[in-house]
Amino acid sequence: MSALLKVQNLSHVYGERKALSNVSFQVEEAKMVGFLGPNGGGKTTLFRILSTFLTPNGGGEITVGGWDCLKESNEVRKLLGVVFQHPSLDKKLTVKENLIHQGHLYGLWGENLTQRIEEVLGAVKLKDREHELVEKLSGGLQRRVEIAKGLLHHPQILLLDEPTTGLDPAARIDIWAYLKQLKEEKGVTCLVTTHLIEEAERCDVVGILDQGKLIAFDTPNHLKKEIGGEVIILKSTQCDILKASLEKEFQVTVLRMDQELRIEKENASEFLMKVMKSFPELIDAATLSKPSLENVFVHKTGHTFLEENR
Repeated sequence: MSALLKVQNLSHVYGERKALSNVSFQVEEAKMVGFLGPNGGGKTTLFRILSTFLTPNGGGEITVGGWDCLKESNEVRKLLGVVFQHPSLDKKLTVKENLIHQGHLYGLWGENLTQRIEEVLGAVKLKDREHELVEKLSGGLQRRVEIAKGLLHHPQILLLDEPTTGLDPAARIDIWAYLKQLKEEKGVTCLVTTHLIEEAERCDVVGILDQGKLIAFDTPNHLKKEIGGEVIILKSTQCDILKASLEKEFQVTVLRMDQELRIEKENASEFLMKVMKSFPELIDAATLSKPSLENVFVHKTGHTFLEENR
């Protein structure tokens, strides 16, 4: 299957800071792609460039549906639906009135626009709310209206920047359920930026951004398989001593993160029992877990995800 979106050697700088550095990836049709990373990792800059709101100043090539994003941006915009992190609805208008104004921006009028509004409201399950003022809707329902706006002109790609920001857990689950439905039933490709590990786990493909670099781009399962075995976290007030002792006794790679030590190991449960038996006086607490995307981030960068988000 040919790629719907191709990005090659994309770079952008703000002054002396590299927001994106030689980012390359491809996305096929009807895929859910999540870009995961800490604040300042490059997610929003990538989103703004892909949505044609920002021209990269460091070079690179982008094609969407065969169109050059930099030279043929008007054609590219026809293929994109965009849902911004911050609300773009007129809260003094009804749901339907917001969609009417959005449709006019894309040249939709009359019966065609009315029919399309009915379709997108049905897709996000808001047909019974079309005459309600947006300001009367909950945060989750308002995000659904935002998604409906982005779908109005039949885009092939829906770009969503932190779509669940400010929503409660139940509303976040609902939004992701609707995105999955759009992908499976309508064939819409969704590109989502997020800093939430559990949201990235829902995607077909995950791109991990850190300090402007795309350090990983693969399925969640493949990324987690890169970690050798399971992950052991040891908490200690004497991390330096414990780290040196473990490396000398067991010849393992130990990564220190604040007051914790991290070890990737096959047959980790047996190994942990040996560690606890050997150095009980140095260990305050221990956990054993299967690899997660957060573990992948640590594996790739050498520091924690939360550390970058501070």
